Amino acid sequence: MAGFVGVLVSDPWLQGQFTQVELRTLKSRYISIKNESGRVTVGDLPPMFAKLKAFSEMLNVDEIRVILGESCTNMEEEIDFESFLRAFLNLQARATAKSGSSKHASSFLKAATTTFQHTINVSEKSSYVAHINSYLGEDPFLKKYLPMDPGTNALFDLAKDGVLLCKLINVAVPGTIDERAINTKSVLNPWERNENHTLCLNSAKAIGCTVVNIGTQDLVEARPHLVLGLISQIIKIQLLADLNLKKTPQLVELVDDSQDVEELLGLPPEKVLLKWMNFHLKKAGYDKQVTNFSSDVKDGEAYAYLLNALAPEHASPSTLDAKDPKERANMVLEQAEKLDCKRYLTPSDIVEGSPNLNLAFVAQIFQHRNGLSTDTKKISFAEMMTDDTQTSREERCFRLWINSLGTATYVNNVFEDLRNGWVMLEVLDKISPGSVNWKHASKPPIKMPFRKVENCNQVIKIGKQLNFSLVNVAGNDIVQGNKKLILAYLWQLMRFTMLQLLKNLRYHAQGKEITDADILNWANRKVKKAGRSSQMESFKDKNLSTGIFFLELLSAVEPRVVNWSLVTKGETDEDKKLNATYIISVARKLGCSIFLLPEDIIEVNQKMILTLTASIMYWSLQQQAGDSETGESTDLDASPVGSANGENDKVLASEISDLSINDAASDGTPSQQLGKDESSQEVENTGPSSNSENGVTIEGSPSTENEKASTHVEGGGRDTE
Repeated sequence: MAGFVGVLVSDPWLQGQFTQVELRTLKSRYISIKNESGRVTVGDLPPMFAKLKAFSEMLNVDEIRVILGESCTNMEEEIDFESFLRAFLNLQARATAKSGSSKHASSFLKAATTTFQHTINVSEKSSYVAHINSYLGEDPFLKKYLPMDPGTNALFDLAKDGVLLCKLINVAVPGTIDERAINTKSVLNPWERNENHTLCLNSAKAIGCTVVNIGTQDLVEARPHLVLGLISQIIKIQLLADLNLKKTPQLVELVDDSQDVEELLGLPPEKVLLKWMNFHLKKAGYDKQVTNFSSDVKDGEAYAYLLNALAPEHASPSTLDAKDPKERANMVLEQAEKLDCKRYLTPSDIVEGSPNLNLAFVAQIFQHRNGLSTDTKKISFAEMMTDDTQTSREERCFRLWINSLGTATYVNNVFEDLRNGWVMLEVLDKISPGSVNWKHASKPPIKMPFRKVENCNQVIKIGKQLNFSLVNVAGNDIVQGNKKLILAYLWQLMRFTMLQLLKNLRYHAQGKEITDADILNWANRKVKKAGRSSQMESFKDKNLSTGIFFLELLSAVEPRVVNWSLVTKGETDEDKKLNATYIISVARKLGCSIFLLPEDIIEVNQKMILTLTASIMYWSLQQQAGDSETGESTDLDASPVGSANGENDKVLASEISDLSINDAASDGTPSQQLGKDESSQEVENTGPSSNSENGVTIEGSPSTENEKASTHVEGGGRDTE
């Protein structure tokens, strides 16, 4: 396997100063300034460094040139990549000193979205350890390591092989990972460990985690702030799983009319939780509004009122009468324990206003006693408001895909959040840089309806420029929330991105566009070359439902990855489900970020089958970009364009790495045959993933899938702030 583990440097200390995404980003910048002779000189650096946000506000070109000149007087001296990294760190330190900030933080991490940075919240760590001990204590593989002592580094040691994180994901969203695909030997080799972490990161995105600024190497090293941040998000997803109308239709009691129900559908789970909490507090006579899980609950009064309203049989007047906030907090926790809410936080956590732990506490109360009506009339109304299975699956897939792209705006509900056009413009700017005229765009909150229409009209205009099929579609259709048209547009956008990524690998005939037929032919040739007999007639070939073809394809691109003793013949529905689940986990284990459900394979969802095949193809061709040094040919019709080294540089420069494969699969190009009537496709599971401008603060950095594929997991991501 010609797998790409990461950008490595010889100095361990220097390696430790950067995450893999930072290294890949800086490597791409280093490559981009190579001159024709293949050299990078000290004199080449000041203009490039001055464009980076890390320095642009603090240091100008002349200041950077002076600082670099202090250690190297000859500006024509050639500089290697490690010296380039040291120069970056030196400038970073000088910029920090000039700003007067003593806080050590990587320039790649933005304060606005970074809640953990490089510090560890001991109380949160203890809470997560308790959660893991509780939910995974009886796991056949992990029970010999559990319970862990929160006072030690056992959590990080156990996380290094990736098994714990994969198992925790399955606790949060059961069935996400086929555990047969997890490498669970007592001692794992580097490849097996890397596969576990790749499976973990792709599956984390597939349940809604925000993943930016972390690679598999960061998990292998178990960097505490990144591991805790990822665990925080996984646990949060588990605790907030029921906070939607589909799972808990009784939530309709929180609103008065259908318009409010639509608003409720678009709220993120934590906002729904706040709405639920305030609903009960108002009924209980509490005259304040709780707007966050930090300062507004520090005194414990809101908790006392909430628990008295939900569990009057355990109520005690002394809780409200307590003068000391910590004493009241302790009484609140004792009352909550009578409802079987596990104590994952301390009185100090309440008093200090720990947002993550307080959110988890309120979510637990909701799970055990939500106090909502069982009025069948209201419940049936709520059920009418939810989408059918296919539409819900598509919405979920596109939501995950959009959030994985690194747009600034986080999408909670595609049909509600895209109606003002802004998010779609952000996505288009990622997919086709420079296509959006931001001077003619209005940023939310947008009060004037015609501004929303203007945004959406530009969305339609750009779509037509990209050759999307948009006959009789207008911007107002998006503003009105026409689900069919929104899904049709998003599918074409996803497909456009997918085919562009394949095209950019440059393993195609002279200037030839990649087509669906190319993907189909590549897959069939790959399987045949491996000595297998199955073939795919089309992306809607009903024989694909057994899963055998995709297992043979995965085995063809990487023989080690499929354990054939686990594969069934796919003759019964149950056998098909087992194969389909295994296919998805094996593909993610390789590095494919795919947003489909087993049902999409079993039902042979044409569009999802296409994205799965393209994702595997993209991964395979990326490996060949490395193998081309040894003269290995590719599987497309034409030979590679350019030298092997040049192609590898292009791959790095465009930041297509082992992790970017992930997002490649979830991209797409316009189908010129796809009209409004073909808008729907069965899509995939799981939730969001947002980051801040690709998770890096380098201006002009190539807008590619790689940065998006890596993971930004500080303190549970933006959702917990």
